[in-house]
Amino acid sequence: MSLTTREIAEWVGGELCGAPEAVITGVAGVRDARPGEITFLAHPRYLAALRGSAATAVLVARDFAESLPGKILIRVDNPSRAFTRVVEKMVPPPPRPVPGVDPTARVATTARLGEGVCIQAYVVIESGAVIGARTVIGAGSFIGQDTVIGEDCHIYPRVTIRERTRIGHRVILHPGVVLGADGFGFETVQGELQKIPQVGAVEIGDDVEIGANSCVDRGRFGTTRVGRGTKIDNLVQIGHNCVIGEHCIICAGTGIAGSVVVGNRVTLAGQVGVAGHLTIGDGAIIGAQAGVAQDVPPGAVMLGAPAEPHMKFKRSVAALQHLPELMKRVRELEKRLAAHATGDR
Repeated sequence: MSLTTREIAEWVGGELCGAPEAVITGVAGVRDARPGEITFLAHPRYLAALRGSAATAVLVARDFAESLPGKILIRVDNPSRAFTRVVEKMVPPPPRPVPGVDPTARVATTARLGEGVCIQAYVVIESGAVIGARTVIGAGSFIGQDTVIGEDCHIYPRVTIRERTRIGHRVILHPGVVLGADGFGFETVQGELQKIPQVGAVEIGDDVEIGANSCVDRGRFGTTRVGRGTKIDNLVQIGHNCVIGEHCIICAGTGIAGSVVVGNRVTLAGQVGVAGHLTIGDGAIIGAQAGVAQDVPPGAVMLGAPAEPHMKFKRSVAALQHLPELMKRVRELEKRLAAHATGDR
């Protein structure tokens, strides 16, 4: 699909600065854009790359004041959001899987399938499972006994959902997700590790998205919960009996030990580690690679390992930069003291 720059400006509610009839045939990032394509500038750090970009048109903020000779500018309130709208307009979505049950799938006779579901090749759906209307179950996936999946979900290939899991509406599970595996529960008996039965369940709220190869373990007893609207990146581990609030962002490589309570709208950046039985308050932000070893109050911004308030962490890092100089001064003082002490004798 192609659009003129005037049509794009009208579509995103932007202010056009340049030729209104220039034809845009594609979308691309700053570094990859070619002539005839539109890109966007979301952060000043990409300005140098934008200057060398071959893009014909650029979505920029309304207060953008730099000169970009040869490029057509469209000024908008939010370049990233506007670019998303342009992508949705110009790039057709992938075709929706055709409803029906593939002949290679194994669906228990007591399972219930809603209207318009798509069950792809080699799927296994066990007894008592319920699949909501228009949900897609990707090839090679496993749906355990008495699991309930809501409407309009998309379960990508090779997802494992174990018994008694509850999944809301419009949930997206990417390849390799595992819901309901046993929690990591063992106790030492006479010097040997013995498994603690994990008999709880998992509950996923509406509009949750979970990235590839992430795991949410079932509760030892009770339920591990992920709240409505939360987005989980790839390679995330959520331990047994955790309660994750609504509209949280949990980034790649994060590990959350068992029985942690995470409030609403919390951000856990990449590779955060959270010790067990802690509480992270609403709106908290935990920076990348932080190690959380104590409760975090609502709204706090934490960095480091062990995690501490971000301003305290920044002061510590700033002081650390002066450590070599301080060590040198200490050694010089030690030499002077030693020389002075020798002179006294």
